[in-house]
Amino acid sequence: MKTEMTPAVGKRQWYLVDADGMVLGRLATRVAGILRGKHKPSFTPHLDTGDGVVVINAEKVRVTGRKADREIVYRHSGYPGGLKAVGLGDLLRTRPERVITNAVRGMLPKTPLGRRMLKKLRVYRGAEHRQTAQKPTKLELKPKSDVLKAFEEAMGS
Repeated sequence: MKTEMTPAVGKRQWYLVDADGMVLGRLATRVAGILRGKHKPSFTPHLDTGDGVVVINAEKVRVTGRKADREIVYRHSGYPGGLKAVGLGDLLRTRPERVITNAVRGMLPKTPLGRRMLKKLRVYRGAEHRQTAQKPTKLELKPKSDVLKAFEEAMGS
């Protein structure tokens, strides 16, 4: 008997993620998993079964260690000599939406399917967003420090 792989039936869900106090990489991995659809039992690697994500408060995302001072973000215009370089700290101050988008892009497949998944990501600098028509569900992604505090409280220390 042959198994048929069909995409999940139904509408795509939209999630609202607040990036306030979140570490960039931890936020990006959770968002990329939702965009791919890995949180669903109907996940299929070659189909776009993921949901949409709206990230707000991008300006309040943080990086650990000295990455803000030492990391350099590159982009290329496509023309000879068109390589541009800017520090991660500068980019976080001027274009925090681009930092989150690039982090999530690096965690998605580098194929046309991955580019289609990235179109379901909306990142906003402040608390206001324009995806109210999609009625996004608030998704709680706790920072690791909060999870550790909750674990310590549960253990009775």
